[in-house]
Amino acid sequence: MTRAAQMLETYPGDFGFDAAALAECIAACQECAQTCTACADACLAEEQVADLRSCITHNLNCAAVCTAAAAVLSRQTAYDDAVTRAVLEACAAACRACGDECAHHGEMGMEHCRVCADACRRCEQACRALLAAAS
Repeated sequence: MTRAAQMLETYPGDFGFDAAALAECIAACQECAQTCTACADACLAEEQVADLRSCITHNLNCAAVCTAAAAVLSRQTAYDDAVTRAVLEACAAACRACGDECAHHGEMGMEHCRVCADACRRCEQACRALLAAAS
């Protein structure tokens, strides 16, 4: 069980999502942020770092958006549907863009980018699933 799930189990109020889906999305966002940060760092260590500028930017943008999404989703007391939907949509979009960029480099043998693309895909799916559940 993730810490997010443990915290949601102890939450004294109600929230507008299925607890398991919410916990999964928070965990996916946190994992993706860490993975994207590590991927950006690995890209900086590559010989052809100049060719990876776009990938590094996507990684850093995705990490920032995922971190913000996890924080917003972790605060349910004064739930704001419009803000939650906007952050989930932004996170899914950032994950899609980063996942596409990293998948390209992963196909060219950069294993760190392949791992990152997988994390981005998982996070994008979790955000979209939570959006669908909130409809």
